[in-house]
Formats: sequence, C-alpha cells, structure tokens
Amino acid sequence: MKQKNVPGLWRKFESLYMTMSLVNRLYLKQVLYSLKMNIGKAASEQLNKFNILILDLENIDVQIDDEDQTLLLLCALTKVHDHFK
Repeated sequence: MKQKNVPGLWRKFESLYMTMSLVNRLYLKQVLYSLKMNIGKAASEQLNKFNILILDLENIDVQIDDEDQTLLLLCALTKVHDHFK
C-alpha cells in the first residue's frame, strides 16, 4: 500500500503473486531474448520494458549477470543505433 501510482502497485502485485513455474520462466526468457527496440517509441519507454523484464526474472530467481544484460540490450537496438555497438 506504500505505492503511489497504478503501475507501481501493479508491479508490486506481480512480484508478490508471480509464479515461479517453468512455463513462466520460459515465457519471460523468450520475451527478453527476442526483444527488439522500436524506432517509433521513446527510448526511455523501451528501456523501462527491458528493466521490467530483468526484474520479473529476478523475482522468480533467474539471475542474468550484467555482461549478459548489456549484450541483450545491445542486440535489441535498431540499425539507427549501430554506432553504440
């Protein structure tokens, strides 16, 4: 109840009630590994989506180290951002 906005409250509910089933783990990993940035959307919105996926995986005891997170994020970038790679 300390949450002040709806998205924060929703994330809190997800963290409390998200199951640790194999299907859920596979689904979240698939979404993370297939994530592609969209040119038409704000970068902050897309980075938030990436971070939420990482946090959701951490909530079900799936650890992805910093190096792998960096590589996944770089792979998700569009051709417009090739200079970052």
